[in-house]
Parts: sequence; C-alpha cells; structure tokens
Amino acid sequence: MPIYEYVCPKCSSRFELLRSMSQANEDAPCPQCQQKAKRVLSVFAGLARNGDGLTSSLGGGSCGGCSATGCDSCSI
Repeated sequence: MPIYEYVCPKCSSRFELLRSMSQANEDAPCPQCQQKAKRVLSVFAGLARNGDGLTSSLGGGSCGGCSATGCDSCSI
C-alpha cells in the first residue's frame, strides 16, 4: 500500500497515511483536530525542499539532511 500525504484546511497539519489505492482520494481525519483533510501531491523521496524550490538529494553533493558530502559522515 502506498503512503499518501494530507493537509488539514483547518489547522494546517501535514501528515501521511498508509492507505490502499482505492482510498487515496478519500478525505482523512486530521490527527490534530479530527477535521477532514485533503490529499496533496507529495514530493518524490529523492528530492528535498529548500528556499529556492526543489533539489535532488541523490548522488553528488550533500544529502538533504546536512551539509556533509557523504552519508557515512552524517549523524542520521
């Protein structure tokens, strides 16, 4: 089953749910306020958000979690 991302229009909580594909477009209860949250388009796992938009966290350069040049030097 895929993981889908949702955002609550009332409290702006952002959360993920593991759901069947047949449930993907159904509203989901917000874990913070229990209001109906809408599914949003998720960012691919190989991309990270930065102030300028999206950057790749795959290959070359630093990973999305720190400024290290290799994962063996990360504390993740």
